Amino acid sequence: MNWASFAEFTDMGGYGLYVWGSYIMAAAALIWEAFELAHRRRSALAEERERAAYQE
Repeated sequence: MNWASFAEFTDMGGYGLYVWGSYIMAAAALIWEAFELAHRRRSALAEERERAAYQE
């Protein structure tokens, strides 16, 4: 496809809101997942440290 302007590109033939909204939601989900994984990892490591300290 060939667009004459940046506005035409972002409009995507009338489907721009759906296309860009989908990209934004997918990026947000990936970022959220990365933060959740980091949080779960920190929690698991802290729990393991507590368990190790309790056993000593």
